[in-house]
Amino acid sequence: MTVHAINRMKIVKKRKLKVRRFQSDRNPKVKPSWRKPRGIDNRVRRKLGGTVRMPKVGYGSNHKTRYTLPCGMKKFLITSLKDMEILLMHNREYAGEIAHCVSARTRKLIVERAKELNVRLTNGTARLKKKESEQNSFH
Repeated sequence: MTVHAINRMKIVKKRKLKVRRFQSDRNPKVKPSWRKPRGIDNRVRRKLGGTVRMPKVGYGSNHKTRYTLPCGMKKFLITSLKDMEILLMHNREYAGEIAHCVSARTRKLIVERAKELNVRLTNGTARLKKKESEQNSFH
């Protein structure tokens, strides 16, 4: 049985365009990650028409739906088997995500425990080995 979120609000993205650093497309030394322009004559800083828009507070998303996954839940990073017990009471609010550093053996135990506790995992099938009988049949 799959777990569904308690309150599933519609996620509204006000602005989907990623803000790029001014003149990062012209000069390869200038990386695209945003930096506020500080020059005295800079067009972007002075907000003249026809230039790149600067990020503002108003572009932020609704705080009720911020960090929410499309399924209506929020992510919770799982690094050990003990972290699964935290999700026991919040399994309709948070979905577990197994951390990258977790070994395949621990990952398998976490997936089994998640089924017992009825906890949703975002990457539950990642890096799991198939059963030995299935592996041998392909060779």
